[in-house]
Amino acid sequence: MIFCTVRYIFVFSFFIASTFAKQGFGPGQQEWGYVEVRPKAHMFWWLYYTTANVSSKYETRPLVIWLQGGPGGSSTGIGNFREIGPLDANLNPRNHTWTKDYNVLFIDNPVGTGFSYVESLDLLVTTNAQIASDLVQCIKGFFDNVTIFSKTPTYILAESYGGKMGVEFANLWYKEQLNGGIKSNLKGVGLIDSSISAIDNYSFFASYLLHMRLFEQGFVDNNGYRIVDEIAKKLEAAGEAGDWNEVIHFTQKIENLIVNITNNMDWYNILKKVETASVNSTDELVGLMNDKVKKALSLENRWGVQSLYVFLSLLEDNMKPVIHQVENLLNESSLKVYVLTGQLDFIINTPGTLQWIDKMRWRHAVEWSKAPMVPLVINNVIEGYSKSYDRFKLFWVNRSGHMIPVDNPIAMKSILQDLIK
Repeated sequence: MIFCTVRYIFVFSFFIASTFAKQGFGPGQQEWGYVEVRPKAHMFWWLYYTTANVSSKYETRPLVIWLQGGPGGSSTGIGNFREIGPLDANLNPRNHTWTKDYNVLFIDNPVGTGFSYVESLDLLVTTNAQIASDLVQCIKGFFDNVTIFSKTPTYILAESYGGKMGVEFANLWYKEQLNGGIKSNLKGVGLIDSSISAIDNYSFFASYLLHMRLFEQGFVDNNGYRIVDEIAKKLEAAGEAGDWNEVIHFTQKIENLIVNITNNMDWYNILKKVETASVNSTDELVGLMNDKVKKALSLENRWGVQSLYVFLSLLEDNMKPVIHQVENLLNESSLKVYVLTGQLDFIINTPGTLQWIDKMRWRHAVEWSKAPMVPLVINNVIEGYSKSYDRFKLFWVNRSGHMIPVDNPIAMKSILQDLIK
């Protein structure tokens, strides 16, 4: 989502090109295919059936849909091989893969991301509403093709910018489900360090950097605090005025400043520093996806070639908040809504997340605010805390940055079980 990390971002017809429950790439049975969500706009999906002992009755286990961030980050690449899929990027089995317990569907969205593609760049989306509309068409096509999951409890799990896309997608999908447009059983949404209101997160950059000096990571002194905070206030003011070109300007300015004054701090986990190895691993993932994976799935299109264009096409929409979409889920649906925040995440920091939550106007906002914080204890270790009322639950996750499934898979597993129970 941030400008300084662009380097990491590397059919109404329902024509479906897919396989049928067979060996794809890695362990277990799989299916994959394209949905033409608009004329000449093709969205790719890749399903891993659970490897749990279900005697081929896969529909008896929940279906989890993973949405990556960016925008332009690939679910089939980053989410799959770097976070929750059965194999890691070195093709070693992942101990904490979600496919052990659930069917997992990776969707490369928006169109142009990963293996998804458009036949002309002017078909790329420019708004969150367009993304959600395309995703609804994709999920319709998926359920038309893989009919066994029409009654299976289904959950959207979305990370970073994926959460912004996911909440509007969930609202549209839920309405389609109610009116019979999609035969499905969507039950909930999990938002993992999600960019629901990025300006709220950016507004806490200065104080976060100042008060994290105890980690001795080269964060700001009082003078650095004042410089960062001054830009953050200008960014906030531009957002309140709806001047999104100015928002882009100040976003770039504050990001470049922080990179310099923190000695290249890792925005996704403040205890790390960005190293050249991270760039090399990105190149290795590109190589894996465009060689072994592409061949195994018999795909013609190269992975990631349009991802940067996806990011650029959404620049103006990037920082616009979607708090109202979360409110709608809580006020107008029966879906569970879980929010997860990693304590070491800087870009989508916990104070900013708490701020946009406090801005929500939903029917149980007062009751939720008075609810107690409950420790998340696993094997006698406090892995975080939670606060809940009705269908809304917030998790503070300890020892975790932006990518909670990677940084604290034990906590993530427990939270996922709680969402799906």
